[in-house]
Amino acid sequence: MSIEPVKAFFKTLDQDYPILEFDQSSATVELAAQALGVIPGRIAKTLSLKKDETAFLIVTAGDVKLDNQKFKAEFGFKAKFLSPEEVLHFTGHEIGGVCPFGLKEKLDIYLDVSLQNFTTVFPACGSRNSAVELTFEELELLTLPVKWIDVCKMKTE
Repeated sequence: MSIEPVKAFFKTLDQDYPILEFDQSSATVELAAQALGVIPGRIAKTLSLKKDETAFLIVTAGDVKLDNQKFKAEFGFKAKFLSPEEVLHFTGHEIGGVCPFGLKEKLDIYLDVSLQNFTTVFPACGSRNSAVELTFEELELLTLPVKWIDVCKMKTE
């Protein structure tokens, strides 16, 4: 996919956030952190999950992973990730460029409190080589989340 739907989304909000495009891939947290020269925690990764026949997104810091017990306590069911085909179908973005902006369908979006550990974070912008720098307050304004949640834990080696 491309960053065009994200640019169009920002334009509808009369916002001109500078989208960063890289010569190299930023499709994983590690690659994005390397491309940006930041620690992995500042990469805002978008997790694509399913509930029944629909999808929803959780945006988290890059240095955490989903905690199954916290997730089940919050949502009342076991986490199930979308397949790459389902991700593209629901979001309009391919894996590696998934972001909570410029979505193909309106999806519920949740923001994990792990994002609040940083002054700014870098979500992707619809392509495997793009990002935008946002405060978590800006991310909240752009995504209009259902709510802030706490469903992650630090990654362990």
